[in-house]
Amino acid sequence: MIAAARRRAMVVRVRVEAFTRTADRRLNALLVQAPRVGAWTRTADRRLDRLLRRAWPSVARVWHRIRVFGARLGRRLRPLGVFVLRRLAWLERRLLAFATRARRAATRASAIVTPGRAICLTIVASAGLLIAAQFVDYRAVEIGQAGYAGLPAAAPPSEDVRTAGEAHAYLLVLPAVLAAALALATLRNERRRGLGRIVFLLGLLSLAAILLVDLPAGLDVGSAASRFAGAEAVLYDGFYAEIAAAAGLMLGGALLSTAYRLPTRRGYRPRKPSLARTQGGRRRARTFSA
Repeated sequence: MIAAARRRAMVVRVRVEAFTRTADRRLNALLVQAPRVGAWTRTADRRLDRLLRRAWPSVARVWHRIRVFGARLGRRLRPLGVFVLRRLAWLERRLLAFATRARRAATRASAIVTPGRAICLTIVASAGLLIAAQFVDYRAVEIGQAGYAGLPAAAPPSEDVRTAGEAHAYLLVLPAVLAAALALATLRNERRRGLGRIVFLLGLLSLAAILLVDLPAGLDVGSAASRFAGAEAVLYDGFYAEIAAAAGLMLGGALLSTAYRLPTRRGYRPRKPSLARTQGGRRRARTFSA
């Protein structure tokens, strides 16, 4: 065992000596090549310096020409720049003045057209649309509609054209008038904002009548199917105007019933502080200052 250990130690020693000799030879080779590398770098430095000395006059001339051209161009473009900047300043003043006027107009309009009044006017407009829709054609029976599909300039002949009011004997005029009257009453007196529930119910009844009466009657071809080939019932804009008006009544009634408080016609008046509060504030201020 001792001999084996000595043998391993001898092998390690031999390997270390061989590695050190190899490293020594490589280092000597690098030291021999060092003067050559230094000479090469000095040669490259001299050549680069010579190249820069030759190119510097041309670079200086080009830079001088660029500076002269820039100065001339700047003198010529200066009036244009001054004109553009003055126009921009004028535009800025106009925009600021317009913004000030718009802010004042919006402030005045907000005191007149309050949210409550806007809701009431929306209800009145929806009621007017519902009344107007009763006298507009809402359905018809078109003959041979499939043959006119590729002809945008030609329309198929229509038969049995009816207005919206004929389907339900113009009964929706009454809910529209009542909704408009309730909206005007609420607009006149803010304490009647609970009438919005009635307006919502009127809109709901109008929508139910449109869907249960006008829609089946509008899509019914009737006797035209036996008289004409390719007869098809279609709905016109009057039907969709009725639905939009009824939805407007429902939306306006819901907003009116859920509104907390509608402002008065005279506008909002802040409450003046009482004498006790004023004196109390002065006393606190004096105590704090002391």
